[in-house]
Amino acid sequence: MIRLLVNFLEALLNTFYRSRLYPRFFVLETVARVPYFAYTSVLHLYETMGWWRKADWLKVHFAESWNELHHLLIAESLGGSRYWIDRFVAHTGAFVYYWIIVLVYIFSPRSAYNFMQQVEEHAYHTYDAFLKEHGEELKTLPAPEIAIKYYREGDLYMFDEFQTTHPPQERRPIIQNLYDVFVAIRDDELEHVKTMIACQQPDSQETFQSPHTANRPPLPESIKAAIDKHTADIVREVEKEPVEIS
Repeated sequence: MIRLLVNFLEALLNTFYRSRLYPRFFVLETVARVPYFAYTSVLHLYETMGWWRKADWLKVHFAESWNELHHLLIAESLGGSRYWIDRFVAHTGAFVYYWIIVLVYIFSPRSAYNFMQQVEEHAYHTYDAFLKEHGEELKTLPAPEIAIKYYREGDLYMFDEFQTTHPPQERRPIIQNLYDVFVAIRDDELEHVKTMIACQQPDSQETFQSPHTANRPPLPESIKAAIDKHTADIVREVEKEPVEIS
């Protein structure tokens, strides 16, 4: 089922948005925010009912949705939401996916995290291909103001919160032009993949914590190994079979 959901999203983007890149990013980022809302919705329900309380998970997933929100704002600033049909597709897809992921997360959190891992992998491939195909042009274009504020000038606590493999304040993207913006977005997607991998590990409820947790222990070697292996596979796949988006 998870693979079918991902395949449907990829087919939608490849069929209707192959040559309309900024609308493609708008639709992708609108849908990409939804699972994090679904996760926090269910976690809030569990906490309210007194079944399970894990503040770290709420913080991390909210930070992930905050990051995807800024990806969406960047896409909107570039004209991705200009036409009503694109807004209709994105909003309808988001509404449907929200309820699906809520149900999946209730019955199988690991499957819900695997869904988002695959969506973020697709996003990473998409942005990497975009950078390779349009890099020289992007380097001549200015960075949107919203990107500068998010990555360089704002409160970066939320940015650090979803960096599973980086300590706070370590990762700081350089934003000088539009090319740098999409490099940062692409790399954000890979960080989301790493977080989703960590959340799927059998001992994640005991070991996965907010990067800002005081005296946070290092990630267990088993989780680090899983993240490193899968990250290497993603990079190799991009080099071997690049995604064509235009």
